[in-house]
Amino acid sequence: MFFRSVLVLSLLLLPSLVSAQDDEYLLQLIQQSRSLHLAENVEWLNLLHFKPYAFWPSMRSLADEPTFFNAADGKTNASAELEATLKVFFSNLEETNSQQNPQCRFIARYSWLNRHLKFDPNRLKSQTCNRFQKWLLAMNPSELTLLFPSSFLNSPASMYGHTLLRIDAKDQDENTRLLAYTIGYSAKTSETNGVVYAYRGLTGGYSGMFQSDPYYIKVSEYTEMENRDIWEYRLNFTPQEINLLLMHVWEMGQTNFDYYFIDENCSYNLLTLLDVARPGLQLTDEFRWMALPSDTIRAVTEKTTLLKEAVYRPSNATIIKKRLATLQPSLRKLAKELSDGSIQTGDIKLKNLSLEQQAQVLELGFDYVTYLRASKGEWPEAGALSRTLLIARSVLDVPAATPSVETPATRPDQGHRTMRVSLGEGIREGVSYEEFAFRPIYHDQLDPNPGYIRGGQIQFFNMIARHYDNEPGLRIEEFNPLDIYSLSPRDDFFQPLSWKVKFGWDRKRFADGSEPLVTRVSGGIGYDWDVLLEKSTSQTYAFMDATLEGTDQYSRIFALGLGPSFGFMMDLSSNWRMNAYVKVQRFILGEPQTTAELAIHQRYSIGRQTALRLELSRKIEFDRMWSDAKLSLQYYF
Repeated sequence: MFFRSVLVLSLLLLPSLVSAQDDEYLLQLIQQSRSLHLAENVEWLNLLHFKPYAFWPSMRSLADEPTFFNAADGKTNASAELEATLKVFFSNLEETNSQQNPQCRFIARYSWLNRHLKFDPNRLKSQTCNRFQKWLLAMNPSELTLLFPSSFLNSPASMYGHTLLRIDAKDQDENTRLLAYTIGYSAKTSETNGVVYAYRGLTGGYSGMFQSDPYYIKVSEYTEMENRDIWEYRLNFTPQEINLLLMHVWEMGQTNFDYYFIDENCSYNLLTLLDVARPGLQLTDEFRWMALPSDTIRAVTEKTTLLKEAVYRPSNATIIKKRLATLQPSLRKLAKELSDGSIQTGDIKLKNLSLEQQAQVLELGFDYVTYLRASKGEWPEAGALSRTLLIARSVLDVPAATPSVETPATRPDQGHRTMRVSLGEGIREGVSYEEFAFRPIYHDQLDPNPGYIRGGQIQFFNMIARHYDNEPGLRIEEFNPLDIYSLSPRDDFFQPLSWKVKFGWDRKRFADGSEPLVTRVSGGIGYDWDVLLEKSTSQTYAFMDATLEGTDQYSRIFALGLGPSFGFMMDLSSNWRMNAYVKVQRFILGEPQTTAELAIHQRYSIGRQTALRLELSRKIEFDRMWSDAKLSLQYYF
């Protein structure tokens, strides 16, 4: 009797949404939910996005929107939220364009609780949710596809790639798939500065939320505007599971979450939806500290019951590059002249070609104009030029010359894992040392390239520690929280800038022999060119670099250096990559000095997750010259 009296009193203190005759049934439902321990059920916790936090004594919801909860302490108390949710289900609030009945607002929770508690329709009237049904009818769900647009270094929000879900409709085929809807999660920001975005993204400085868009809009954004290939992973979910997922997406509505670049990001939050659809997966349990898109895709594909097939969708830029590879230089030149208006479609140089060659040139010219319009913006003559090229191609009675782009042999989820630990032995100026290095995120230029974007390097929190045989103890050699390096090849059609930025602490040798850690911010802008060799393609690059250093050993605390760097990187075999470079910098502000480095680095893969790396270098700082040689074993996990 005492327990019953306390329960009645607690309900009376809640907002008055139920009538007196409903109190008895509400009490019965609450007692039943307690006896079944529903508030502790993983499915209920998934619906609330309850997850364990590092350095937090208990679980709490990742959602940061008060309207997502019905109990005042619903963010931290799953039991209170369940009982408050049951109470609001008795509301008679009518649905309008601006409001929903709680049964519709929290339709996934209602469905789940009804399944376990079997609501009596005579005592708890079921509401009609017209707005949800109309939305669901538009989706017409049948299958679920996980999408992975590849990484895009020129966008701070997409440096690691991105993930989103596509809801495939019934009776959909390849010709109508672009009309499907997608479910995505992203930070609410228009920030384009990579450093600012990285800082705010790492510290939870943005809000994120789920949104739905037609797939053709996302394809246009990724493959045309950003020139990113897309991988489509078609998943094995039942219609009932997909419906539950969509119910949950509906009740998420405009719910805000604190967005974190490394862990609570697009990929992690999409996994929470899959966990709701099939609770036994518990995919998010694998990502307590960080969730990179390629790692989350890997976690999904490693579940043997989930993946049906993987489909590759090349970007416009990839298709253009394939066209370029199949055309002789004179035809490439003609296509370029047509696309920039230097010659017209009636030019004799074009008319003298065979019909098949004319078709190839016109199709390449049209594709390139489309690429320029999407990636660089419109210009006055763009529309008319596109129409002229299209009309000229349409009158040629030959089949389309669209090239077939081969599916890459290695998918993004099949590349090396993103954490890396290294153990090495080296010698510097005759002194031996042992080295330990840890890189939690994510890929560098020498790492095995299959599954990753060529020329891209993104590393966060890279740390190297050494023990020298002539010194006691272990010392930090370098710690770089941020290290991004983009090599983008240039040719007569594509002329991107290559760039790099790095921030952290590194050892520097001064004239007196001391080697303190100095704070260092460096960056550079340059060009990269592909060089075709007999058996492989190499990259030749040149940069103008700048470095700002700070330490109290400088008389003016800081020093600013400028200078060029040049390099040559190539694959000697499918397992063996070499990068040779030289860089020189003259410090023009602060302490006057000249630094230089000549290095050859090589990596040889001995397995998908294991590699050997040999690094040889010769350096000069403050007129002190020394050599360093190191061999290390690297393991990716």
